[in-house]
Amino acid sequence: MPEPAAYLEADYQELALSDTVLYDKILGSLIGSAIGDAMGAPTEMWSQTDISEEYGYVDSLDLVLREPSPEGPWNYNLPPGAGTDDTRWKDLLVEYVVGEHHERPPATPLILDPGRFSAFLNTRYASSIAELKETSGLEPEPLEDAMRRVTWLQEWARITRAYAAGDIDGYRDALSGFYGGEMSCAGMLYAPVVGAAFPGRPDEAYEAAYGIALFDLGYARDLSGLTAALTSVAFLPTARPADFTRVLREVDPRGFFRSRLLGRIAYQQFKQARAIVRSARRVTVADARAMDLELPPAYTYDSLTYAQTRRAYELLAAARQDVPFHAGEVYLINLTALLFSNYQFQPAMEFVTNYGRDNDTVAAVTGAILGALHGYSGLPTPTRERVVRVNREVLAIDLEQRARALTDAVLSRRALDQEQ
Repeated sequence: MPEPAAYLEADYQELALSDTVLYDKILGSLIGSAIGDAMGAPTEMWSQTDISEEYGYVDSLDLVLREPSPEGPWNYNLPPGAGTDDTRWKDLLVEYVVGEHHERPPATPLILDPGRFSAFLNTRYASSIAELKETSGLEPEPLEDAMRRVTWLQEWARITRAYAAGDIDGYRDALSGFYGGEMSCAGMLYAPVVGAAFPGRPDEAYEAAYGIALFDLGYARDLSGLTAALTSVAFLPTARPADFTRVLREVDPRGFFRSRLLGRIAYQQFKQARAIVRSARRVTVADARAMDLELPPAYTYDSLTYAQTRRAYELLAAARQDVPFHAGEVYLINLTALLFSNYQFQPAMEFVTNYGRDNDTVAAVTGAILGALHGYSGLPTPTRERVVRVNREVLAIDLEQRARALTDAVLSRRALDQEQ
């Protein structure tokens, strides 16, 4: 009988990351995502034209002047730096992943079990129901607030209740009706946190995210795995654009490249994003002059960059799906932003936010990847500090504490490995 393979934590994370660098990158990923969420929150689901007419050009945080909603902000007129469910999902997943670290048997790899994940979400949903029932008085505001917290997870809980109960038919039916049966970007909301839990190991990050992508239909599950893998590879100390391309070409543990007739749709979208960027870059200075575009107020780039951006927007609009939160559309815009910005944080955030559609979700995904790449220390100082403060003081989400907890959990696995 063959000996079981030795467990080596080096297979699950990049051990060359020092404690401080790992924390900087985990915090950078969480804050980068929250910045993207906050930049897109005021104009979520808007068109590029409407954003241009109302704001001119978005290059910073602004007031979130929207009515509260379960998936959106949970209060009226939130200050600049506040976000939506995109940040709440990252916060929730850190709690779950850290808890799984604490439950992990010694000298074993971290495994994110879909059954335990379902039980975790079921518990959170039950808590929100209990809070609603305990809400007293006749004033509508507390009831509305409690109801938003219930409604936020109700679609998800239909699926996790069936999964946890082992009800195959119930799970199938709930999944088919999730948000009307659309192929939503559900798993992509939290996949970056999974990538951070497996820093520098994109294959393992993909498998872990794929395993708990219980809400994804079709190739959306592949996209969730790849989103985790892209975040994970950003943790490499020497990460370069070629490393991201390698992930998109080579990380395929579930064999999507072998799919008959269509092959791997995710890779086709990468080629489409690359073609969009190449076409946009072919716009010349002469072309830009002929277009006679009026630069938005406070626009800090040149007219050529603006003309190339507009060309990229036109091509993205031609490829858009029926709903803005379609996983394929979110993924395509994310890849296009990464390539168009050459993996630079601020230009990528502006590219995504001003395009519109589900811009807070795309910017949150793109921000998580680039935040991990550049680290918290590489993010714009006033912006990062405001987002940390607003999330902690206004939204009761302490992203610094979450980053410390996840960093300690990842490092605890190293200690076990070194004792063997």
